[in-house]
Amino acid sequence: MYTEQNAKAKVKWPVLINTDDRSIDGVTLDLSTNGAFVSCANPLRLNEIFDMTINIPNSHRPLKISVEVVWSNIYGPDDDISPRGMGVRFLEISSEDRKVIATEILQSLASTEEKIDPKKLQTLQTLIIDQSETGSKAA
Repeated sequence: MYTEQNAKAKVKWPVLINTDDRSIDGVTLDLSTNGAFVSCANPLRLNEIFDMTINIPNSHRPLKISVEVVWSNIYGPDDDISPRGMGVRFLEISSEDRKVIATEILQSLASTEEKIDPKKLQTLQTLIIDQSETGSKAA
């Protein structure tokens, strides 16, 4: 059984899904450093692997990520409880892109009253700090 081990935030970022034979527009509803729920009219099937581009508002650099479908609502109702879309797991993502996501989640959680598990918070902070140190050493 799949369980979410990382902190996640409810962010709505435009997504472009690219498969070998089509492109699909969607939007993230939940986002973590390891995956996302993407709301879209035509979700893909379980275990499909594809490239996804996440366009972050007010950013000039989109995130380009290779993902796998781990959950899909193709035929069920499209409502608030079970929206049409799919859960994806990030397969290939750069450290810099993962840091961008971790930073956004941290900022989103800081602006809500929602309590967060201290272990999940520490994981986010570690991802951000580790990437900052790696970037400064490379310079």
